Amino acid sequence: MKDLSRLLRPQSIAVLGAGWAANVIEQCAKMGFSGPVWPVHPTRSAIRGVACFPNLAALPAAPDAVFVGVNRHATVEVVRELSAMGAGGAICFASGWQETGEAALQADLVKAAGSMPILGPNCYGVINYLDGALLWPDQHGGRRVQTGVALISQSSNIVINLTMQARGLPVAYVACLGNAAQVGLADLAAAVLADDRVTALGLYIEGITDAPALAQLAEAARSAGKGIVAIKSGKTEASRTAAASHTASLAGESVASSAFLRQAGIAEVTSLSDLIETLKIFHCHGPDLGTRLCSLSCSGGEAGLVADLAAPYGIDFPAPSLEQRTRLSATLGPLVTVANPLDYHTFIWGDGPKTTEVFTTMLAGYDAGMFVIDPPRPDRCDPSSFEPALQAIEDAQRNTGKPAFPVASLPENFDEARAIAMIDRGVVPLMGLDAALAAIKAAQTPAGHAGWRPWPVSTPASVTLINEAHAKHRLRAAGIAVPRGVTSDTLDGLNPEGLTYPFALKGLGFAHKTESGAVRLGVTDLSQQTPMPGAEGYLLEEMVGDGVAELILGVRRDPVYGATLTLGMGGIAAELLADTVTLVLPVTRDQIAEGLQSLRLWPLLNGYRGRPKPDIPAAIDAAMVLQDMMQSTGGIAEIEINPLILRRSGVVAVDAVLWEEI
Repeated sequence: MKDLSRLLRPQSIAVLGAGWAANVIEQCAKMGFSGPVWPVHPTRSAIRGVACFPNLAALPAAPDAVFVGVNRHATVEVVRELSAMGAGGAICFASGWQETGEAALQADLVKAAGSMPILGPNCYGVINYLDGALLWPDQHGGRRVQTGVALISQSSNIVINLTMQARGLPVAYVACLGNAAQVGLADLAAAVLADDRVTALGLYIEGITDAPALAQLAEAARSAGKGIVAIKSGKTEASRTAAASHTASLAGESVASSAFLRQAGIAEVTSLSDLIETLKIFHCHGPDLGTRLCSLSCSGGEAGLVADLAAPYGIDFPAPSLEQRTRLSATLGPLVTVANPLDYHTFIWGDGPKTTEVFTTMLAGYDAGMFVIDPPRPDRCDPSSFEPALQAIEDAQRNTGKPAFPVASLPENFDEARAIAMIDRGVVPLMGLDAALAAIKAAQTPAGHAGWRPWPVSTPASVTLINEAHAKHRLRAAGIAVPRGVTSDTLDGLNPEGLTYPFALKGLGFAHKTESGAVRLGVTDLSQQTPMPGAEGYLLEEMVGDGVAELILGVRRDPVYGATLTLGMGGIAAELLADTVTLVLPVTRDQIAEGLQSLRLWPLLNGYRGRPKPDIPAAIDAAMVLQDMMQSTGGIAEIEINPLILRRSGVVAVDAVLWEEI
């Protein structure tokens, strides 16, 4: 990994270009950068009142960081010269490289950089709010901080928008990747997280090029007590197309991306508001927020709204203990029903000691607490009557050592100055009920398994379909049971002797047999069957009549994450209900079991209303066999069993599709 320390924390900065260079000089001056800023221009005497140097050779020393704001062809030569003179690194601002089909020009740029780190090309730059160093050609909304989170984005506009937040989040670094031709996401993230003043990392990701490196980074960050939260774009085809045209990134399928982030221990959110609120939690409390949550408000309407909004996130509110109920009732009186969420009414409003007692008692029995409170806007109202409750929230956190989150039901109901002051004291105000719940859920993301890394990517040039009979022969050899059957090139050649009807008759050579009319069930008399158009042969099998459940199991190579395993309810239910879960390989038996238990229809696999329980351990065995086949057998691109019929004892793969690499 390249050393980015001089580029990210420069003592000196050089800027090339005219208009863009002027902006960089202005931003450094506004933010109080203490080192020299050297504009380089062949004809101008000064830019923004700072004397220019005619060329790089005239600089008094090799600069630590350089903003290269010239055209793309000139950028290559400038970078070559900077590398030769020992510069610490460069931001390559110009566009028109691989993202527009100029891959060769981008390769020339990387070669010209040599050992010198470059960000980009097609990169907006870096802001260091800790030291006031801005290699940034535009406005931003940030402020100097002593500690804070880092934001890394593959979209400059997204990260500019994030700097404009008024939610109190202290931001230490802002960095854009651009095309990431040389320095990738994991390298840049590791470099900013290495700064002890950085408390957490927020990512806006369009494409991932090195999943194992990102998983390694996430594990190291978690070990250092620093949480990572990400937005991964590319949930829709339109979004994936935009990403490809923007930074030539391969977005990958959304389910695989979410699976990777989850298994790596990276929290995933879907909106910029959720990202900011999660980072606020990470900044003050780190990752691994506990799952036992309480909620307090002085209104039954707020208590009910919290419970309703929490349900889609899978957040529940365990009842307080008997000891808590006794103590709370003693303070709140007989008219207040002690529950969670707790509507504590207004009987204690304005009484600081009693409010502190209630808040502390409730929070003590949980991992964290939400305290719904919307201070009146200070420009039109007097918020002083809310001060005892706000102070009680802070006191409850200090008394218990547990996170106490003041939560405004609307994001604008906490003004920025108040939010900044509270965060400086270690208390995290969360803006907006929905964003607060999303952030709390994200902050509960567990760490990934120690040492887990996805498999290396292996992308075949092309694949070919192996017929079902041969696919099942491979499955049987690997240890997965399949129905007894016979094959033939023609219908007349099928000999059912020794088999027990009814039969399943299938045409070979189809990836989707049902849609092609190549499956006939309940066959008892082959003489009544007619040929199937397009069939390359036929498979006659005994039907499995003692199944109690069906699953779909599938493994496939993934161009971003190595390989994935998909689990779900079998047959058409997998597609109709979309009740599946995807895991990135490798996985353990426990992870497969957890995946199955996350299905909406899991109760049907677990004896719902007296149904017989299928052999789930045998189904997990089959999934592990598919993983082993994918890892140990070269040339397999994809295997799908749908359905895998689960008996009370054992499983049978009654339909299988296998694609091999060519």
